[in-house]
Amino acid sequence: MTRLARTPLSVLDLSFVAADGTGPEALRSTIELARHVDALGYTRFWVAEHHNLPSVASGAPDVMSGQILAATERIRVGSGGVMLPNHAPLMVAERFKVLEGLYPDRVDLGLGRAPGTDQLTAHALRRRQDIAPSDDFLDRLRELMLWDSGDWPADHPFRNIKVMPVDVRLPPIWLLGSSGYSARLSAQIGVGFAFAHHFADHDVLDAMLTYRSAFQPSERLAQPHAILALAVVCAPTDEEAEWLAGSVDLAHLRRARGHHDPIPSPEEAAAYPYTEVDRAFIRRNRDRVLVGGPAKVAEGLERFLDTTLADELMITTAIPDLAAKKRSYELLKALQAAPVEA
Repeated sequence: MTRLARTPLSVLDLSFVAADGTGPEALRSTIELARHVDALGYTRFWVAEHHNLPSVASGAPDVMSGQILAATERIRVGSGGVMLPNHAPLMVAERFKVLEGLYPDRVDLGLGRAPGTDQLTAHALRRRQDIAPSDDFLDRLRELMLWDSGDWPADHPFRNIKVMPVDVRLPPIWLLGSSGYSARLSAQIGVGFAFAHHFADHDVLDAMLTYRSAFQPSERLAQPHAILALAVVCAPTDEEAEWLAGSVDLAHLRRARGHHDPIPSPEEAAAYPYTEVDRAFIRRNRDRVLVGGPAKVAEGLERFLDTTLADELMITTAIPDLAAKKRSYELLKALQAAPVEA
């Protein structure tokens, strides 16, 4: 049995808006995809928080999580993640305790340090808060965990505030990262870690292996659990996968130039007048995207699992065609039932 056959598979979906689609269609497609992968037997379905991006329909992972939980039966659902600098920790605790109360043992609370947007929008998100002059993520994280545990100092003014429902604990906390900082912090406080290889510049091996080697057991998590998030486009043949991945290539190229347009179709991508510089960028970026038929993708996934020792793979497939996206996840799941030997 290959490592892939033994490794849980999960999904990250950002509700990407297609160039010929609408925001509401993107939101409904996310829920439909969640139903689909729930039936296929995927482990988790996470949604993200981004703001002021025409390519992303949802900036509200808590709202989307509730809708997806209501539409599915078994799969764990959560945030990948809530960008903690944008929110009062008390509000995050309330919203996710409500979700946990409604759907016990099916909710995940993934947290990120970045604002998930540009600096002006980040200011608009936080302008009514007492904004610290520097990064206050760690202070917010400590406060969030204290809202859950109730272990405030005896003289702390928040000690008598109760987060409702009072008889529900927060769901499992995960720290998200694209650098080494969250890997080290996750290990130090004993929570799960998810590394965003699909857009990270930081070395994936450093982040994943640092987390595992430095992990300290906690009341929340006894053993390290590292999720590796990967961008994958799988189709019945390598040629079809390459055609579909044209959407990913052009979207990444535009994003690198500061343009967050809706996701282009493969036809639009094929007709784009790429320069040699553009093509060189796409070739480099393909180091972060697995594209191919089942045999080629299986080989790539096994390689990542062997080197990173990931406990779980979280797949994101940023193509605009929902039917092709569903099929990609079907093919990936089928690799576990009948793995293609590399």
